[in-house]
Amino acid sequence: MSFEGDPGPVSAALRERLAPGGVLRAGINLSNFLLVSARSADGGPVGVSPDMAAAIAGCLGVALQLVPYASPALLADAAGRDEWDIGLIGAEPQRAETIAFTPAYAQIEATYLVPPGSPLTGIGAVDAPGVRIAVTGGTAYGLWLDRNIRRAEIVRTATMDETFADFRDRGLDALAGLRMRLLDDAKRLPGSRLLEGRFVAVQQAIGVARRADGLTDEAVAWLGRFVAAAATSGFVAERIRHHGVNGLSVA
Repeated sequence: MSFEGDPGPVSAALRERLAPGGVLRAGINLSNFLLVSARSADGGPVGVSPDMAAAIAGCLGVALQLVPYASPALLADAAGRDEWDIGLIGAEPQRAETIAFTPAYAQIEATYLVPPGSPLTGIGAVDAPGVRIAVTGGTAYGLWLDRNIRRAEIVRTATMDETFADFRDRGLDALAGLRMRLLDDAKRLPGSRLLEGRFVAVQQAIGVARRADGLTDEAVAWLGRFVAAAATSGFVAERIRHHGVNGLSVA
């Protein structure tokens, strides 16, 4: 499906800001399996977020270069190093210090997996003294926990596989993660269960690095109009259906 929305005109200065030299470099988080759901024949990322980047490049009339990162933390950390022009990751207040975000185009529920025999019965019960929560550091839902958990202990690891292993092998009390990933994790730990509800819906957005060039606000405004057009035209929903992604919804 081609993008049929109209985010409005782009000045020459703004096009150069977003795509220097006629190439849009789009930072892509490879660890989000809902947004990058497959690989191309040459190993490149395929999924909803690469499709969003391609549609933006099409609207700008420029070439596209996907810049992959193994985690959202690495993508966000690169904001000040001029490695990408737009970044497609979860919008979080900590990241907003260096990245200016559009409204979300999609959202993903995050909840907890608890081990067999756990006395925890609801989301609210997890933030309690003595409870240890396993989480992948630098993820959008992990950053939310950093801001909001007051009584439980947060145990961070570098990757989702390491986080699951830590949760299982150390007997931690809860595993925080995206619902669809936790459903798969539950199959690897018989008797474990997901808690009903969610502690946050991660907002997937498009960001640009904050710069003192006077064009950051203009860039975010234009990209925000693109996001609105992508949602209202049905482009985001169609891309989700096309890639067969469950657990990702239009924001």
